[in-house]
Amino acid sequence: MFLITGATGNVGRNVVGELLCAGAKVRALTRDPATAHLPGGVEVARTGEMPLDGITSIFLNPVVFWGGADGLLSRAADHGVRRVVLLSSAAALDDDPANELAAPHLEIERAIEASGMEWTFVRPGEFAANTLAWREAIGTGAAVRGPYAAARSTPIHERDIAAVAAKALLTDALVGTRPLLTGPEALTQPEMVRLIGAASGRPARFEEIGPEEAREEMLKRPYMREGLVDALLRLRAHAVEHPPEPSPEVERITGRPARTFAEWAADHAGDFR
Repeated sequence: MFLITGATGNVGRNVVGELLCAGAKVRALTRDPATAHLPGGVEVARTGEMPLDGITSIFLNPVVFWGGADGLLSRAADHGVRRVVLLSSAAALDDDPANELAAPHLEIERAIEASGMEWTFVRPGEFAANTLAWREAIGTGAAVRGPYAAARSTPIHERDIAAVAAKALLTDALVGTRPLLTGPEALTQPEMVRLIGAASGRPARFEEIGPEEAREEMLKRPYMREGLVDALLRLRAHAVEHPPEPSPEVERITGRPARTFAEWAADHAGDFR
């Protein structure tokens, strides 16, 4: 049986779906089983209970365990869990301990390596779903505001992340690897806004603001800390002159091309109306 943490999140919910399609038995963890709305056939448990009986592999969303997953990993090893697939981050390519985007992912990666269990660290870059933060602006006809309009990123569809994670859980093909996952194209924020507008039928426009104003606005959001905001802004500034290259890993691992941002926008058009 597979244990999926963060099972109602953008990626976790799709991992559950991938495993069910493969005929696997799934135990899904969520803070509130009553409102999880997970498919039939899934065993749903509360995150705080963390039942590990019968579990052979775990999909680990680190957001659930910021501050340390050592307790879970120790219990998992004691219960005979064989494999951990971690939803890590492309930020983990930077091992600078001062990088608040990279450091917590690297900390959990290293703890998993030390646990003695098999592991795969799935390292996606920017999530296409991050643009859901633009829902209110696009839905009300306001401009999407952000810094560094010329910066490009390679947003990845959460379904592609889930497909790779499921492959890592179901087969031995990715044991001991750290696949870097991206979407198939490098886009600017104005281009992404335009694609969302086209998919949703809403007037959508982008307004560039300076990094200091952007920093102030970002710090008002939940869970945003100064160090994390500064790391994100540094990445965005770097991407102006150094656009990222799309990774071929999604296609190599799944056997089909990674989904485009336009496909993501079509899948989520209703979120912006």
